[in-house]
Amino acid sequence: MTTVIGAVALALCVMALIAEFSRTLMMVQQNSYRIDRYNRYLAESGETTSVSKLLAAALFLAALIPAVPATVGAAMLGAYAGWLTVRELRARKTYKHPVVWTPRVRRIFGVMLALAAAVSIGIGFAGLKNPLLAVSAGAMLCLFGSAAIAIMAVWLLQPVEKRINQRFIDDAARILRSMPDLKVIGITGSYGKTSTKHYLNRILSEKYAVCMTPGSFNTTLGVVRTIREYLKPYDRVFICEMGAKQTGDIKEICDLVHPGIGIVTAVGPQHLESFKTIENVQHTKFELIDSLPADGLAVINDDFEYIANRPVENVATVRYGIEPRPELSYSVGRIAYSASGTEFTINTPDGELELHTRLVGECNVSNLVAAVIVALHLGVDHKQIAYAVSQIEQVEHRLSIKRTPGGITILDDAFNSNPTGSSMALDVLKSLDGGRRIVITPGMIELGSKQFMLNAEFGRKIAECADVAIVVGQYNRDAIVDGIKSAGTDRPELHTVDTFAQAQALLAGIARAGDSVLYENDLPDTFR
Repeated sequence: MTTVIGAVALALCVMALIAEFSRTLMMVQQNSYRIDRYNRYLAESGETTSVSKLLAAALFLAALIPAVPATVGAAMLGAYAGWLTVRELRARKTYKHPVVWTPRVRRIFGVMLALAAAVSIGIGFAGLKNPLLAVSAGAMLCLFGSAAIAIMAVWLLQPVEKRINQRFIDDAARILRSMPDLKVIGITGSYGKTSTKHYLNRILSEKYAVCMTPGSFNTTLGVVRTIREYLKPYDRVFICEMGAKQTGDIKEICDLVHPGIGIVTAVGPQHLESFKTIENVQHTKFELIDSLPADGLAVINDDFEYIANRPVENVATVRYGIEPRPELSYSVGRIAYSASGTEFTINTPDGELELHTRLVGECNVSNLVAAVIVALHLGVDHKQIAYAVSQIEQVEHRLSIKRTPGGITILDDAFNSNPTGSSMALDVLKSLDGGRRIVITPGMIELGSKQFMLNAEFGRKIAECADVAIVVGQYNRDAIVDGIKSAGTDRPELHTVDTFAQAQALLAGIARAGDSVLYENDLPDTFR
């Protein structure tokens, strides 16, 4: 009987361990497999000292106490492991970004299992009480220490990953060398780069065969994968989105793709947890401009202080912005919103260019200006540009707009909220006529020491633009609520909820035809 109970307990402990390792890998993946970032997440989340983890450690110790019968110890471990497994399986339905089982994740998972097996079997061979029970207890101990095991696995695999990555990088470089006439356009910025990439791709496709990095493939390895899997021999233009979490990231991509044209859409307080200062953000974004050849072209958005104050002397430079200023080569003359989108004009050195787009918001207009500048530089004519701009589809979750069958207007700005973009999104919400204006948001993230201040400012802006505010989660709740209350207005009607599911349920009960709803940001599982 003891053997049967022990075997069942061991099976349940292994199942719980596998479930916990999968959840741990989800967080490791969301932190880009970087041990320093993952350690910061652990420190902020308190995950390693959660009640469930501490209880796992306590049960490990209790099961090995000589006074506790082996059957009782096994029953305790099995029952708890079964509960943990069921809880994790239920929780997976709520994950916004579940783990993606890439080859790298599978390698880390395999090493984690090997380390856990070594620990568990080692405890079993120690001869403590019942070996089967001891192995189960060892599995519970590994569950408690899953974060440490993941960190060890990532560290052990670093030489392997480096060799694998270098082989892929070398192959991508070979492909690019075989296409000497390929025009490479680099796009970076604290925000706006993905939208600009899509807009430029649509416009240039009127004249050229174009390849762009898909989705958020904006790391070195994402660019490498694009080159190896998406770039075709007949492509004439390669649009390369370049993201960064630390200094040197963009230079690494530039050293691979050698861009001839560079666009910097914004320099702002994004990812300050890793960059620390806005000056570091500026330096990193301008790694793209510094890498351009003497006959290249830099296109930079002077609406941002840390772009306007950065001189560029190595390459011909076009500065653009929304408001006309003498130092700008391109600016926006007129913007008019309507039910069909936006009518606007671009002031160019050769006169006005009148355009219509389905997109809304100054941020989208600004990104379109950057795309139009590059298109003109590459010889796309005005009619082709106007047609392409009129056909551009809204990029999902980046201030896209739609109406529900119930007559509610949805503004979806759920991807990577930032101080500038969130302010512009609220301005669009404010401009919409009809019913109440409702904003649903968990606030903004990765703002370092300015996290509270910028979210409080966001709250004050909400008070100016919204009739109803639904603040989701606890991460930025105090800052946003403080900002809303400090505005000194009798609106908005304020609600705080813990999850987006609760926010949706609340919205279903209060929204009515004619209302407009802005979804501003959608935190990944790294944040609560």
